[in-house]
Amino acid sequence: MTVPNWVQDAIFYQIFPDRFHLGNPENKSSRLQAWGSEPNNKGFMGGALLGIIQKFDYLLDLGINAIYLNPIFSSAANHRYHTNDYYKIDPTLGTMADFKSLLEVAHQNNVKVILDGVFNHTGRGFFAFNDVLENGPQSRYLDWYHVNNFPLNAFSEGKAENYQAWWNIKDLPKLNTDTKAVREYLMDVAKYWIEQGADGWRLDVPSEIDDDEFWEEFRSVVKSVNPEAYIVGEIWELDPRWVGDKHFDGLMHYPLRNAVFDLLVGGNPIHGFADKIENFQSVYPKENVMVMYLALGSHDTRRLINKFEGSVDKVKLATMIQFSYPGAPAIYYGDEVGMDGGEDPDNRRSFSWNENDWNHDLRAYFKKLIQIRKNSAALRRGDFKRIYIEEGGSVYAYARILGDEKVLIAINADENEKSIELPVNELGWENGIEMENLLSGDRYGINDGKIRINLPPWGGLMIG
Repeated sequence: MTVPNWVQDAIFYQIFPDRFHLGNPENKSSRLQAWGSEPNNKGFMGGALLGIIQKFDYLLDLGINAIYLNPIFSSAANHRYHTNDYYKIDPTLGTMADFKSLLEVAHQNNVKVILDGVFNHTGRGFFAFNDVLENGPQSRYLDWYHVNNFPLNAFSEGKAENYQAWWNIKDLPKLNTDTKAVREYLMDVAKYWIEQGADGWRLDVPSEIDDDEFWEEFRSVVKSVNPEAYIVGEIWELDPRWVGDKHFDGLMHYPLRNAVFDLLVGGNPIHGFADKIENFQSVYPKENVMVMYLALGSHDTRRLINKFEGSVDKVKLATMIQFSYPGAPAIYYGDEVGMDGGEDPDNRRSFSWNENDWNHDLRAYFKKLIQIRKNSAALRRGDFKRIYIEEGGSVYAYARILGDEKVLIAINADENEKSIELPVNELGWENGIEMENLLSGDRYGINDGKIRINLPPWGGLMIG
């Protein structure tokens, strides 16, 4: 295997650091937005690394065993994708000592931590761009960027015209990764944080660095420090180019997310959904399929409860599909308690630690799914097999199979209850035995090679 073995067993929790938990008393007197106030693109609310440590029991109780942190390096933006210093923890978040403490707590509890790597562009405060602003054509770092002419007008209104920037946004000047010094700098950053104990990298917009040799070198550098480090790329489309032993271990599986929403919100037919999610698995080598990062929500998307227009049943069904599909499921902080939010930046609200604000039924469901997945090697590592599809209907059943262990998953993408007999002969389940609904504990008998189940509206079952 060329992919990290642990990722198949991972259940990720994505944390937007400024909004998870304060935890740093020194920030009380600084100019911060009030915790719980409406988020915007400029204000900081003061979430800190110490805050994550203080709430680690919450994460362990939920059951996750991996954390993906949005950027934590020094930046002038609350999302920290405008990097000013790749070697420094943002002071509002804490210190290197705080980061080491977080890693220590995580690793003591068998929790992995991956970092967000933003290597396509920097912030305007990055030392090299600052030098270009100060010294113009005489700058020592002119070839670190793509400068067309001067003045750069980097702080005026409008789009970037005299230099390349991500989406022509002036505060995100694009690095010139063809320049040797830039490549050496970024490779050292990649290596440094793995040496400090990080367990991998989530790569922001890696396709913007359209250079296979760059990413082959990046992978080699990271894996030279820790062969089990996870490298996952933010690629929004199906594209096998980006996985393998010269690129990334896995990708953020947005096509799966889109298929789920097209089914449950868009009304796409169940047959098309089944064909699509089964085809996804043929696009990539199996070992990469098994370590895809499966996210339904993220800092770039509307909150789950909003996407499903308040339907908790749809949130549950989508999450059950996510947790029964090959890859590593990921929870965006707060989705497990029904946290709401619209488009960016509203999807980045501060987490409420007032439990009266939580949907406890939903959180219990997330905990149950996590427990089921942890207890089932078939769900984590098994083959995927179609069992049944209702022609012209709304029911789809599939199984995850690993040796003698089988888990049968059935979904009903309809507002009406369905009663279905599913064929189970090919699972080796014999007449007369009873199987258990892993979610509820209910028992089902097998007769004539079939199992009869009732599926609630927008509901599903996991039987094993």
